[in-house]
Amino acid sequence: MDILILAVVIALVAVGAISGLVVSSRKKKQLPPPAPPSTPTITAPPAEPQVGEDAVETAEEPRRTIEEVGLPEAEAALATPAAVEDPVVEAPPAPEIEVPEPTAGRLVRLRARLARSQNSLGKGLLTLLSREHLDEDTWEEIEETLLIADVGVVPTQELVDRLRGRVKVLGTRTPADLRALLKEELLTLVGTDFDRAVKTESGEDTPGVIMVVGVNGTGKTTTTGKLARVLVADGRSVVLGAADTFRAAAADQLQTWGDRVGARTVRGPEGGDPASIAYDAVKEGIAEGADVVLIDTAGRLHTKTGLMDELGKVKRVVEKHGPLDEILLVLDATTGQNGLTQARVFAEVVDITGIVLTKLDGTAKGGIVVAVQRELGVPVKLVGLGEGPDDLAPFEPEAFVDALIGD
Repeated sequence: MDILILAVVIALVAVGAISGLVVSSRKKKQLPPPAPPSTPTITAPPAEPQVGEDAVETAEEPRRTIEEVGLPEAEAALATPAAVEDPVVEAPPAPEIEVPEPTAGRLVRLRARLARSQNSLGKGLLTLLSREHLDEDTWEEIEETLLIADVGVVPTQELVDRLRGRVKVLGTRTPADLRALLKEELLTLVGTDFDRAVKTESGEDTPGVIMVVGVNGTGKTTTTGKLARVLVADGRSVVLGAADTFRAAAADQLQTWGDRVGARTVRGPEGGDPASIAYDAVKEGIAEGADVVLIDTAGRLHTKTGLMDELGKVKRVVEKHGPLDEILLVLDATTGQNGLTQARVFAEVVDITGIVLTKLDGTAKGGIVVAVQRELGVPVKLVGLGEGPDDLAPFEPEAFVDALIGD
């Protein structure tokens, strides 16, 4: 018994000793004392936000009770809800319809532009004819002046021969006599017996159909748009056919011209069949009861046989509705005699009925009027004398010759 009690006491003493050792070892692992105040304190960067289980719980905010929440009255809650209208999106404004300048006397109003470019021809001829002695050198100079103005060899020779004979008969020549003589002979050369009206009446139930052709760069699409203004100014209703499908901007350009005067434009996909679009344009013109259908064709070099054949196809397809009333060839007056070669080839493919001379105000070679009429046997019907929308004018021989001679 005593032995048992002694063993228990020894065990308790041993446990106490071990506990003391553990406590003392823990005291030795305490953190070192803080550094003295003179040592700078290093601040740890702020802790990054934690997610998941490590996230800090959101602090609860005060909540309102049901009594504190304002509820609508019963009558208001049961009332019929007010209809909410959808916002109204305004349609884009329709383009303003322009009133084109009247065509009557338009060339007379544009005479100053024509006179500035052609003055050298008229003044040169008058100066030469006013010499006291008209010897062979003078007549050669007169001939050279006419050739430089692109009158052409045969017409030039005819004019010089007539002037020689009349000056010899006239004898004494006053400036007024010479002016009257030259005006008369130039009018004969330009021609006053041509029918220069643009035909817009087919005589049937179909509208008048006008096809516009020409080489690249002559201003053909612009001329078609300006021609639409000429027709609208004369009281005609117009439908435009954008059969130039090779140039991406051609249809847009033509439609812009049409929108400005209230003319609708029939167009198709880029690269589509020009003959099909031309056919549809005439069909739409018939359906709408339009007076005139204007068809703008793609510009093409006269040397490209395939494209020229396609032009013939457009003509044939359009004629399924009825005969074409006009086929107008657009020529750039600044090209001079080169335009005659173009005109000759186009005339072989389609029956040209009239000429439109553009950029006549930008060249001193007004004699191309005479030359191209002689070459094709068809009249110049319209002339372009500027960049303005109403600068396309019906050709009037008297006003043209007056501009050549000057005041």
